[in-house]
Amino acid sequence: PRNDCVVAEQMCLSDSTCNATYRTLENCALAKTRLLPLDHDSRVRCLNAELDLGNSSLLHCKCHRRMKRQEHCLRIFWTVHSSMTDGYFSLETSPYENPANEEHWKTDYNKLAALVSGKNWNGSQLAGDATNPCLKATHICNLSKKCFRLRTDYASICTKGAGSEDVCDRRKCHRGLRNFFEKVPEDFTKRILFCPCQDEFCGERRRKTIVPDCSFQYNTKPNCLWLLDSCLEDHICKSRLADFQQNCQPADMSPDGCSLHNHAACLQAYMGMIGTPMTPNYVSNSSVEVSLWCTCESSGNQKEKCDQILSMFESNKCL
Repeated sequence: PRNDCVVAEQMCLSDSTCNATYRTLENCALAKTRLLPLDHDSRVRCLNAELDLGNSSLLHCKCHRRMKRQEHCLRIFWTVHSSMTDGYFSLETSPYENPANEEHWKTDYNKLAALVSGKNWNGSQLAGDATNPCLKATHICNLSKKCFRLRTDYASICTKGAGSEDVCDRRKCHRGLRNFFEKVPEDFTKRILFCPCQDEFCGERRRKTIVPDCSFQYNTKPNCLWLLDSCLEDHICKSRLADFQQNCQPADMSPDGCSLHNHAACLQAYMGMIGTPMTPNYVSNSSVEVSLWCTCESSGNQKEKCDQILSMFESNKCL
């Protein structure tokens, strides 16, 4: 990004006034993550510190989905904007640079797709490709060294002991999925995840893209509020959720149901949620409906908030 938070932090720390203000904000953010209640004076001090940054580059810095020190960058962003998450899960602003400003890789996708579409490949017909776009997308991925390697990586981690809560390492599985969706060009990842299916065989392959037994499902469905809490405690999940809320904001009055009218950015934000505690997935082999693996039963007086979390995925016209 043109204004990277890691660079902005270095500049701020070299200035004594900005440094002191930033240290105050770090304490405020720390208290928030530990759920320590701030008294009135402390809250005022935190808000004033944020205002004191004024036109500092820290206040307007952003992060990049594919940057090397992404978690560090996101921690800086939420330190500076810790007041934004007060009491409600609407995060307002995405810490990520606008997708239009991110570089787009030149890929050899079309060249590889032409190879797969050829009548013969390695002397034999690729059966099922014509009727199963998900299978075809996978074959094309297998021809790209990077796509094949990172897909194999997460598939092997996520299938170890999948289905038994004790053996499957969900955290490692999530990290492998994030690696795949961040490091492989979207030409490949979008086609694997959003392949258009006409039958249930294809639909099943699409639903199983993220190895849901490990990455998506638990033995029992947790409450969606618990899922949200675990997301807000994690800098990457919280950032992806903010990005998703910004880019997939539904708008009833809008003809396409989307406030930003940018469906590509919304799909990219959706992919960003995969591999976080709030990983979404297709709910069946026969539809493109998606959901979180959670329920709003026994939400008590927070039922409305819980329903809102679920409806961001289940009935989001923009998505």
